[in-house]
Amino acid sequence: MTDRLFLLNPGWTDDQGGPWYCPAGAVVEGVLAFHPALRDQLEIVYLDHPRPRPPVIALVGEDHQSCPILVLDETFDWPEAATSAATGRRFLQDEAIIPYLAARYGIARPHP
Repeated sequence: MTDRLFLLNPGWTDDQGGPWYCPAGAVVEGVLAFHPALRDQLEIVYLDHPRPRPPVIALVGEDHQSCPILVLDETFDWPEAATSAATGRRFLQDEAIIPYLAARYGIARPHP
């Protein structure tokens, strides 16, 4: 398995209205737009908003279904990654994904 990135499809509605998109996912989508070669280096899976999200649960457990989430392939050491108690898999969520992508794939980093 390569690093697997899960993102939410935009345009969902819920009891608060909508249509909505995920703000953290939009930031990651922006990084993918700036660095389109990443789309060939990552496995990217788009999911609908409602939970449960079985593909994510299978890798990191029910407690970590929030997206965006990057499940690491374990070939690149990244101490900042969290570890799933349910599966032992390491992962990053939200904007914590971006520094990892910069370090592993050599893309530009966000300015501090």
